[in-house]
Amino acid sequence: GHPGLYGLAVAMAALSVVTVVLAAVDERELLGAPLWFKPLKFSLSIMLFAGSLAWMLSRLPAGAMRRTAWLVVAGLGFEQLIIVGQAARGVRSHFNDDTVFDAALFAAMGATITALYMLTVAIALRFVRERTGDRVTASAVRLGLLVGLLGMAVGFLMTANGGHAVGVPDGGPGLPLVGWSTTGGDLRIGHFVGMHALQLLPLLAAGLAALGRLDESTRVRVVRVAAAAYAGIVVLVTWQALRGQPLLAPDVVTLAALGAVVLATGVALAGVLRTPAGRMPVPTTV
Repeated sequence: GHPGLYGLAVAMAALSVVTVVLAAVDERELLGAPLWFKPLKFSLSIMLFAGSLAWMLSRLPAGAMRRTAWLVVAGLGFEQLIIVGQAARGVRSHFNDDTVFDAALFAAMGATITALYMLTVAIALRFVRERTGDRVTASAVRLGLLVGLLGMAVGFLMTANGGHAVGVPDGGPGLPLVGWSTTGGDLRIGHFVGMHALQLLPLLAAGLAALGRLDESTRVRVVRVAAAAYAGIVVLVTWQALRGQPLLAPDVVTLAALGAVVLATGVALAGVLRTPAGRMPVPTTV
């Protein structure tokens, strides 16, 4: 693995505990939500991202992408420092141009996240061309990175939109903890869902291996189908948000699109699992 990324994951785990305590003792709110919820959410997200990336890098040759990973550590640490610092001041970290200082910090965050996106692209490209012994996990890692990049790209839509909410102002009524808008569209949903492909697809690969009922080629195809479905969901919830529609209040068009994704996924999985060679022989005892 990478010591910097593991260290960052540990630091974010500790910061998560600190922000939970701060949320309990500091009753201030910002845009209708407890002040310290945003630093808490980012701490948890960075912890998962850094831990996953460290594990992924452990599957590359020793020293590969080491400098790139240190730049990721620095960028994520800088981003979180601004988020926590602005929360301590009781002001927004994102989309804040109330003062020259606040605008400068937000601009710095924008430049940093763009750099982080490009660094993640570099890591993904290295995984795409790397040959490893475990094809299933390798496919899950590569596809998890690619879908994660799709989720990260939604952040650029938020910047172009001037906020995360669509059709309503930022900071209105939202779902518990995550704060996703219940009255309009919210681009944070696609961003969040896409980013966590980095954890969920490799976990799927590990689960398939634990079952031990499918051969390697079939497990690779199952992971590919799951990744395509996951990407489809990211696109769907982002499209739903861009239409100003709350996540839990889908219209008929959104439900039809969701049905199409589910149906296509089911048909694809059925085709993969119906292959006679897909199942491992069941051991017998004499």
